Amino acid sequence: MTDNTPVCQASPDATTATRQGSTATATTASREATATVATSATGATGAMGAMGATGATAADRGTRARGVDAQSVALVAVFTALLVAAAVVPGIPVGGFGVPITLQTLAVMLTGLVLGPLRGGLAVLLYLLLGFVGLPVFSRGQSGLQVLSGPTAGYLVSFLVAAVVVGLAALVVVRRTNRSLWVPLLLVASFATTVAVVHVLGVVGLMVNLRLPLSAAISADLPFLPGDLVKDVVAVVAAVAVHRAFPDVLVRLRRPRA
Repeated sequence: MTDNTPVCQASPDATTATRQGSTATATTASREATATVATSATGATGAMGAMGATGATAADRGTRARGVDAQSVALVAVFTALLVAAAVVPGIPVGGFGVPITLQTLAVMLTGLVLGPLRGGLAVLLYLLLGFVGLPVFSRGQSGLQVLSGPTAGYLVSFLVAAVVVGLAALVVVRRTNRSLWVPLLLVASFATTVAVVHVLGVVGLMVNLRLPLSAAISADLPFLPGDLVKDVVAVVAAVAVHRAFPDVLVRLRRPRA
């Protein structure tokens, strides 16, 4: 028997259309895959670049921080040496209580005025520690903790407080006022610190260690006051000259953030 069932044959046009659709779909998928890979590569490159920039910025900041620390250490060391040199210069004995006129108050005030409260206080503290551990860096070559039981104990303690107080005043004046006001304002701050800190604590030391009455202690202290005020003038003039020549000693220039 013969099968007379008609056979369905696809037309050439339908076949061509199907092939073209398949080709277009494959091409589109390929392009999308390529775009995705390119985007991922761009994102990875950008992330690596950002990480590199961040690392460079952090390294740069670390270098700057180390530079600032090195400068601070050098300044503290230099002014500690200045304090030692001022104590080595022979003093002028005044009165019968063994308290000489020295250049130490000049060096202390200059240290605070130039370095500010933190570094100035550290310089004076280092100087005191050197003397307390036995180095002959106090006036007349004295050293050791026994000086705290002598007539100069109050003055030695006042050095640290005075450096911090006048340093704080210098920090405010130099950062926040006009240069034309630096000298008068720093003179007022120095005079006030000398009287209210150095001489008050000096009188207290005389009263405690020598068991003097208040009137006798003040009488023993008064001869030092005129010379200390003159030394304040010298210290202020010198400190203002330093700040005008090196304005970044107290005023750190702010660098733009990367």
